[in-house]
Amino acid sequence: MSWVLGVDSGGSGVRVALGRTAPTGTAGSPSAAVATVGTTVSTVPVRTGPAGIDAGHLLGQLLPSVEALLAESGADTLSAVAIGAAGMATLGDGLRAELPTALERALGVRRLALAADAVTAYAGALGQRPGAVVAAGTGMIALGTDLRRWRRADGWGHLLGDCGSGAWIGRAGLEAAMRAHDGRRGGSPALLSRMELAFGPAIEMPGLLYPRTDRPAVLASFAPEVARCAAGDPVAEGILATAARHIAEAAAAVCPPSGACEVALTGGLFKLGDPLLVPLRAELAGQLPHATTVAAAHDPLAGALLIAAALATDSLRLPGDPRMLNVPTQHDR
Repeated sequence: MSWVLGVDSGGSGVRVALGRTAPTGTAGSPSAAVATVGTTVSTVPVRTGPAGIDAGHLLGQLLPSVEALLAESGADTLSAVAIGAAGMATLGDGLRAELPTALERALGVRRLALAADAVTAYAGALGQRPGAVVAAGTGMIALGTDLRRWRRADGWGHLLGDCGSGAWIGRAGLEAAMRAHDGRRGGSPALLSRMELAFGPAIEMPGLLYPRTDRPAVLASFAPEVARCAAGDPVAEGILATAARHIAEAAAAVCPPSGACEVALTGGLFKLGDPLLVPLRAELAGQLPHATTVAAAHDPLAGALLIAAALATDSLRLPGDPRMLNVPTQHDR
């Protein structure tokens, strides 16, 4: 048995899990099962600045949590660590440069994986088998693999993409509310009423929204109101139908091109329920007739633990990638 650590760093904070592995499989085809022993949660998101994700800020939260978990469990050393972080693919240069040496010095860890949060979401949802995962909450990204390379679609943020995400749905709902306020075509009086109950008078919306640094989260907070209106409001229903089409398009773009494909849906957006899921199932059936939609087995934190356990047992089958799943070697440090 060995001790491994999984980390999930995102917009809501940093979660850390300590796990214990037990080898399975055979000598020629090793694998590992991992059991979670303890977890910690910080509600402080890691800072992002001009240089990308702040490695020092992440370490400042991570190391005390690790020390506490090791002390509580009686564990001595860690065999492997896997860190999944939102923004790793595009903002993770500092993490990739600093964390390998810093974690080896602080914890004696020589096996480390630095992953985009979409990769840990994939590993949690499907493990190490080919397929596609749509991870959707405030934002939206689709990730697929044939175990040779990664295929990514969207995840470009609320200004350039994240089409069909919570922020996208919320923005579309607020736009429909403002159209109703103006008397323009495409407006929804129902959404206008819900917007003013949630935020205040329509005329004040620009001042309430534009100065916010957390605009995607504010936009996404209105997505449940769009879903609540969908049963009786054709504008809200149309917004969710379009969101479903965007999500299915992203899934279709990343599914392995040959053979059957499992598609797992994970993330808080799908808690909107049938108003989104019914049109989404229809879109997936139309765009991906060879695919099977499956429930995500576990969450991204469990996915990080799975990757760490695979590293510890030399059984990692998910493809390496400089930005998506980076496994530094001793030579790199």
